[in-house]
Amino acid sequence: MRTYSVKASEIEREWWVVDAAGQTLGRLATQIATILRGKHKPTFSLHLDCGDHVIVVNADKIHVTGKKLDQKTYYRHSGYAGGLRSITLRRQLETHPERVIEAAVRGMLPKNRLGRQMFKKLKVYASDAHPHQAQQPKVLEL
Repeated sequence: MRTYSVKASEIEREWWVVDAAGQTLGRLATQIATILRGKHKPTFSLHLDCGDHVIVVNADKIHVTGKKLDQKTYYRHSGYAGGLRSITLRRQLETHPERVIEAAVRGMLPKNRLGRQMFKKLKVYASDAHPHQAQQPKVLEL
């Protein structure tokens, strides 16, 4: 018996649609990250991007537990002195709900070139409409 190792040219990618309405943020993000990495496939390799594309709809209807809406804070820095900006989860959901799911999933992917490549396969939309009907995505039940 020889161990089979998949080659980059043999990887077949699928498209999945996930409805985030009523889903808990962290639990949803772990399942999305698993699909982006390709860990759900029997041909998974650590050193290759063998994951699928994921489309997330209804990002503005995400659910969080506890007091996270007011206590969880997102930070960004402009690079200049005094350029630290912060925004709470409640405010982020009002203005840019896509960024909440993107930040949660990005934190669960590898922090290298491969992780950035995997992250590009994630498409997040605030409403239930998306422009990827031509790819014939399958509905992913979570």
